[in-house]
Amino acid sequence: MGFNIEEVSELAKKDFEKAWIETKKLIKEKRINERYPRIKLSYGKPHPVMETIERLREAYLRLGFEEVINPIIVDEQDIYKQFGPEAMAVLDRCFYLAGLPRPDVGLGREKIEIIERLGVKLNEEKAESLRRVLHSYKKGTIDGDDLTYKIAEALNISDELSLKILEKAFPEFKELKPESSRLTLRSHMTSGWFITLSSLIKNRELPIKLFSIDRCFRREQREDKSHLMSYHSASCVLASEDVSVDDGMAIAEALLEQFGFKRFKFKPDEKRSKYYTPETQTEVYAYHPKLGWLEVATFGIYSPVALANYKIDVPVLNLGLGVERLAMILYNYEDVRAMVYPQFYRQRLSDRELAKEIKVDNVPVLDELYNLTNKLIDEAIRNKDKESPVSIVIKENIEFNSVEREITIELFEKEENKKLLGPSALNEVYVYDGSIYGVPKSLEGVKEEYKELISKILADGVSTGIRYIDGIMFKLTSKIEEALLSNIEEFNFRVTIVRGLSDINLKISNLALKQIMGENKVIDVRGPVFLNAKVYIR
Repeated sequence: MGFNIEEVSELAKKDFEKAWIETKKLIKEKRINERYPRIKLSYGKPHPVMETIERLREAYLRLGFEEVINPIIVDEQDIYKQFGPEAMAVLDRCFYLAGLPRPDVGLGREKIEIIERLGVKLNEEKAESLRRVLHSYKKGTIDGDDLTYKIAEALNISDELSLKILEKAFPEFKELKPESSRLTLRSHMTSGWFITLSSLIKNRELPIKLFSIDRCFRREQREDKSHLMSYHSASCVLASEDVSVDDGMAIAEALLEQFGFKRFKFKPDEKRSKYYTPETQTEVYAYHPKLGWLEVATFGIYSPVALANYKIDVPVLNLGLGVERLAMILYNYEDVRAMVYPQFYRQRLSDRELAKEIKVDNVPVLDELYNLTNKLIDEAIRNKDKESPVSIVIKENIEFNSVEREITIELFEKEENKKLLGPSALNEVYVYDGSIYGVPKSLEGVKEEYKELISKILADGVSTGIRYIDGIMFKLTSKIEEALLSNIEEFNFRVTIVRGLSDINLKISNLALKQIMGENKVIDVRGPVFLNAKVYIR
């Protein structure tokens, strides 16, 4: 329910300051397990690589480049035209495309017998119809994924029976081995640029400014933390009569400044690829405020020798960077495999996510008892420093099963030279660097060897917002609720030394616990609480 607008307005007219203060109680506080950080709004998450691609697209477009899609399947002859003597080394890194040959399958007496044993009677008309299907498949006029359907149509049978005939009567299909073609999957975006530019150069006015962000494929010896067989290249070209290395520097700077890089260094690339003009291949190093100097891109001017093979008669600058490389920098990943394929790697919970997984275990259902908990916490804290012997009595009338019950709770400490609450009662539970700690809110009275760690936890850790006293008091009122259900009239309650989360009525999910144990992190909530209570129910 909301609040009464008329009553609030009337109170404000009489005394605005009083109304402003008193109406605070109209804003209800969430229950303890529904408070931040145990609540977290869910939202869809873009993949780091896809998000980086989108940012790169926007960056290129802002610089006036036009987006194109370059050919992804490249004939090996193009590799020779582009890379010259290097072609063999480049082709060693390429995936060749292969396909299954179309077998010349006949329909002899033996195959007819097999088909008839499967329950299909072949007359001359059906046999001839089946021969035509097999011949059409051999010639390529019927696709492989249509073969089963066409056989079923020729013999007037079900697809299931057609599939069985294909398996039993024509084992030649299972024995087929792939045969390589001379076509390759693009290993460098350069392979596509030459083909694209050769088509556009006579039809466009200069300068021509194009970019393409797409997959390339490299036949790596192995995939490791910095190499994948499939990766994304973010590449651009500038074709102009007066293009130079200076243009490469300017484009690299303008592109990467949009990602937070501030300073740049340009170094000659020692690889000296033959598709670039000598002394133009350049590595781009950029300074990142957190990570320092990083190699992020390469550019160069295509060799006139390679350009001439494609009838391109103007200089062409090419700049490219690996999307995954940039994404690893932007998202602070050390292993490209874990970034690109997180579904195959264990997902680590952040400190914020771990804090969400820590909850109060036992919480009373009745609103009256829940509210009583907060009253008990306030009274205990108000009187925490009272020296023993001390006794604090809190009474509350609660209607339960249509009967009003009087609940009396006595908080006490009878042993002399003690206080109502032990020194750790107000410790708060934090998550820091994957571990869980219970720490005081100040360093007063903390041993010297623990001060540095506690200071870091308080400064950089994630608070759960739960103190020891909170969990303990909710455990007490939960026991009162159990006593009401069981008609128990009195019981004692005591918490002395806290050794684990359960001692302060907290629980943690199995997912979080598994991570903590797997990473050899700690759960350290030790401390003396010394809370004593006696409950009477009348």
